Amino acid sequence: MPLSFSEKKKLGYIEGYVSVFLNLALFALKFLVGKKVGSVAMMADAWHTLSDTLTSLVVIIGFWLAAKPADKEHTFGHGKAESVASVIIGTLLAVVGSTFLYESVQRLVHRQGVSFSQMAILVFAVSAVLKEALAQFSFWAGKKAGSASLRADGWHHRSDAIASLLIVLGAVFGQKIWWLDGVMGLAVSLLILKASYDIVRSSASYLIGESPEQQKVDRIAASIQHEFPDLEGIHHLHVHQYGEHHEVTAHLKVPGDMSVEKAHQIASRVEELVKKEFNGDVTIHVEPERHGEKGHD
Repeated sequence: MPLSFSEKKKLGYIEGYVSVFLNLALFALKFLVGKKVGSVAMMADAWHTLSDTLTSLVVIIGFWLAAKPADKEHTFGHGKAESVASVIIGTLLAVVGSTFLYESVQRLVHRQGVSFSQMAILVFAVSAVLKEALAQFSFWAGKKAGSASLRADGWHHRSDAIASLLIVLGAVFGQKIWWLDGVMGLAVSLLILKASYDIVRSSASYLIGESPEQQKVDRIAASIQHEFPDLEGIHHLHVHQYGEHHEVTAHLKVPGDMSVEKAHQIASRVEELVKKEFNGDVTIHVEPERHGEKGHD
C-alpha cells in the first residue's frame, strides 16, 4: 500500500536524523585516527563522512520544504524541493572529491608514504560495516517513500563504506608500499566524484522535466482503446511532476459526429484512467476526428 506524504516525511526525518548522529560520531573518530597516523586517504574518508552529515541535513530540510502547502508564488506546491536538495547533495560531494583528488596526487608526486596502526584498521573496518548498514536502510526508505533524495543519501553512505573498505585494504597491505595510500586516496576521490555525477544528473533531469514512462502511456492507451473501441486514442500526453503532485494534460480524438455530452462523458472517464496511473490532476482536450484524417502518433 502506497505511503501517505506524512508517512514519507516521517521516514525521511528518521533516516536523516539517524544519519546525522552516526556520521558525526564516525567523523570524529576517523578524523582523530587519520590525523594521528598522517594518512591522506583516512582524512579524505573522514571528511567524506562529514559530508554525509551535511547531506542528511539537506535531506531533512528538503522534506520539510516539500511538505509546505501551495501558496500564491508556488501554485503547485513545493514538491520539487526534494530534488533541489539532491542537487545540493551532489554538489557537496563534488567539492569534497575534487579537494582530496588534488591532495592524493600531491602525495604521490612527493612520494609520501604512511604507516598504519591496528586501531586505525579496526576503526575503518567498523565504519565500513556501519555505513553499508546505513546505506541499506536509506535505499529501503527511499524505495518505500519513492524518494530520490533518500536514495542519493544511500549512495553517499555506500560510497563511504566502500572508501573505508579500500582504506582498510591499503592499511593491511601498505606497510611496504609507499604509494598505496596515495592510490587509495585517488580511488576514494574518484568514487566520490562518480557518486556526485550520478546524483546531480538524475536530479537535474527530473527538474528539467522528463517524459512519462512509455509503459504507462501504452497502458493508458490500451485501456482507452479497450473501453472505447471507436476512438482514435489518446496522444500528446504530458506529465509535470511537483513531488507528490502531478499535472497531466492529453488530447483525446473522438468521432466527428459524436455529441458534446457523449464526448464529455468519455473525457471524464479517460481522466479517471489517467489519474489512476499518475495520481494527479488531469486536463483532457477533446478534438473531433474528421473524415479521412489520420490519427496522431
